[in-house]
Amino acid sequence: MAKIKSLYQCSNCGGESPKWQGQCPHCGEWNTLTEVTVEKNNTNSRFKSWASDDSGIQLLSEVDSKDVERIPIGMSELDQVLGGGLVLGGVTILGGDPGVGKSTLFLQVLTSLANNGQSVLYVSGEESTHQVSLRAKRMGLNVSGVKILAEINLNKILQELNQHRPTFVVIDSIQTIFSDDISSAPGSVSQVRECAAQLTRMAKQTGICILLVGHVTKDGAIAGPRVLEHMVDTVLYFEGDTHSNFRMIRSIKNRFGAANELGVFAMLESGLVGVSNPSAIFLSSYREDTAGSCVLVTQEGSRPLLIEIQALVDQAHGFNPKRLTVGLEQNRLAMLLAVLNKHAGIACFDQDVFLNAVGGVKIVEPAADLAVVLAIYSSFRNKPLKHRTVIFGEIGLSGEIRPVQRGQERLREAEKLGFEYAIIPKANMPKKSNTFRRLKIFGVTSLKEALDYSLADE
Repeated sequence: MAKIKSLYQCSNCGGESPKWQGQCPHCGEWNTLTEVTVEKNNTNSRFKSWASDDSGIQLLSEVDSKDVERIPIGMSELDQVLGGGLVLGGVTILGGDPGVGKSTLFLQVLTSLANNGQSVLYVSGEESTHQVSLRAKRMGLNVSGVKILAEINLNKILQELNQHRPTFVVIDSIQTIFSDDISSAPGSVSQVRECAAQLTRMAKQTGICILLVGHVTKDGAIAGPRVLEHMVDTVLYFEGDTHSNFRMIRSIKNRFGAANELGVFAMLESGLVGVSNPSAIFLSSYREDTAGSCVLVTQEGSRPLLIEIQALVDQAHGFNPKRLTVGLEQNRLAMLLAVLNKHAGIACFDQDVFLNAVGGVKIVEPAADLAVVLAIYSSFRNKPLKHRTVIFGEIGLSGEIRPVQRGQERLREAEKLGFEYAIIPKANMPKKSNTFRRLKIFGVTSLKEALDYSLADE
């Protein structure tokens, strides 16, 4: 008989402990250990049928290294995020908040692939076939070539995939699938890890491209163990406010292309539609004569984006001034305020400071430092920046302005959208003076020098 034992498993990282503890010894999270019952089976039998044929030792130089064949989806924004399209045998997981459009997007993906002659299958574990059909009808999609299977049992799903061998499969969602070999409930750490491992193994063995829908936790990370993101080839995150029409898909990991690519979509009645010029959308409500507002040229993967940065500096009415950010790092703001005080004499210790990246974009690169500081300075002085000015640059702790990557591409995007001035690191200045004829560029080396160039009447 199989031996049954009890242990405690972390819902965040999947780590196991023989006894309960308040803090997970593996990832350090608190109150994440839950008791699970484990049945000790001969687990090797579960994976024997999926063993790889080329598991023997080989010389790397003798391995056949063919170029990866990409199959375009037909949605230009999503193809750009994926690096050109989907790869056969690849596993992609898409995470996002409830109602943001994950199922809608993947239904559009399968419809586009089916209309191009590909064999596709939609495995629904959350909705009935009738509900999926109603959604497709509401969106006006031609789903005559899309096959659907309403099933949550992993063994039955694998049997159907083995029998019909579709080229592309969507699993909606991985948290609803369960395996008979695991005694815990669907959605638990062990179930998610086991189901994802077997689906990934089958994708590599058969060449089926599998797309997984993943739930997210309250912190925005994909629910389940972190090892889930290490198993798959591509990790995508849906970003954006559900109250807005715009959605963003960011590539966090991509074994077949560049990571950190960003795709921008508009949510319409017919589904998600790619936005070809997102910079114009983000700047549609930008007012040049507003104090505390400036335009940052940020780099999202291979794409430069122009984002409006807004700052509000106001007299604090308490002992602890507020430091709030939306779309920007709060710890970075505290450091930049200290640099502004030390090297420019602008003291904000008695001021509330609020920052906002307009459009719902999350900016993590240090190239936003200079734009953030100049927006704060503009609000502090209550004076707008120079007419049609773009800004980018990293600020060091000694007040120096450091260069950033792909400076020429950022300037080219700003010139294309009609901007006239640019305040950038001096090391990013173009080598030829006539490279940008319609853009007057100020190269700065220190924070004080950047402040002198910034305001409209100075």
